[in-house]
Amino acid sequence: MRKGPIAAPQATQHRPWAAAVLSALVAAALTGCGVPDDDAGGSKAGDPAVAEDGARFSTSDKETARLGSDAEPGAFPRTVEHASGSTEITEKPSRVVVLDTGELDDVLSLGVTPVGMAESDSPEGAPPYLADRLSDVEVVGGINDLNVEAIAALKPDLIVGSELRAARLYDTLSEIAPTVFSIRPGFPWKENFLLVGDALGAEKKALDVLNTYQERADEVRESVSGDPEISLVRFLPGKIRLYADLSFIGVILDDAGLRRPKVQDVEELAVEVSQEDIDKGDADWIFYSSYGPRDSTDEAAVTKGGLWKSLDAVQDDKAVAVDDEVWFLGLGPTGAMLVLDDLEEKLGTS
Repeated sequence: MRKGPIAAPQATQHRPWAAAVLSALVAAALTGCGVPDDDAGGSKAGDPAVAEDGARFSTSDKETARLGSDAEPGAFPRTVEHASGSTEITEKPSRVVVLDTGELDDVLSLGVTPVGMAESDSPEGAPPYLADRLSDVEVVGGINDLNVEAIAALKPDLIVGSELRAARLYDTLSEIAPTVFSIRPGFPWKENFLLVGDALGAEKKALDVLNTYQERADEVRESVSGDPEISLVRFLPGKIRLYADLSFIGVILDDAGLRRPKVQDVEELAVEVSQEDIDKGDADWIFYSSYGPRDSTDEAAVTKGGLWKSLDAVQDDKAVAVDDEVWFLGLGPTGAMLVLDDLEEKLGTS
């Protein structure tokens, strides 16, 4: 995938900062910031324009596809054009800090174990499907509450994150180490992965990983008999969502050529429904999960109710609970491959 340069500021010079100075910069950067915090929004340090209701949300995949480096594969130094500017990386990074679960999946999918990571807001903190590879990785705060001093203490040579989570901290982080930001996690996960590959000088490997993923998606589609319609229902505290095309899982279903109900086959992250409207989530198959503890959502109330039990998919024993950490929070190639395995197990006939 060829990525052309875009106009951006000059590359940042990197200098060591005292912890007290970093604290002051962080406090100043966050003053007056109040971006809603949920799976679709951002943090108080993020850019609301790239959140679900933001002006740049729906185009973030196309914008990200234009980013990257024109350097020869694997060659350093290189300049990477990214969502927050232009960053020079003088040598192949070996001490990487990741600021979200998508970037964590990305670097691990490229064979790089980060020295530091931000934990998600889920009870597990880190994705359980990656847990066996994280024993030596230091935690640098949460994805919505980064500990900049902890990041600096690790002496990273690359920081990767997104404008959604940390736009207002970009200048501060860039003083610690070369920093490369995507626009947002979620449905641009493949474009984000290629950008991380560029920053690591692993662009060939990144393309190989995505080609392998698409081959696997094609295999899954070939294993499915007929043309089943697939619905995605996610229970969150205080809301119920039917996930649509502009989501991590929506992209995977599209890549596997699996059909969606009309209400979900839209250019949005998700459509919210009430308990009384849960019939809008019906299809040939329903895959559902809860974000966080199930007792913090309406999952039990809905799935034990008469309306849910009357749905065609439920009547046909084709309503399947799935792992939220993988299906909705995986956000990278390793998570995507696990989703494909689940789809083949449930839908495949050959």
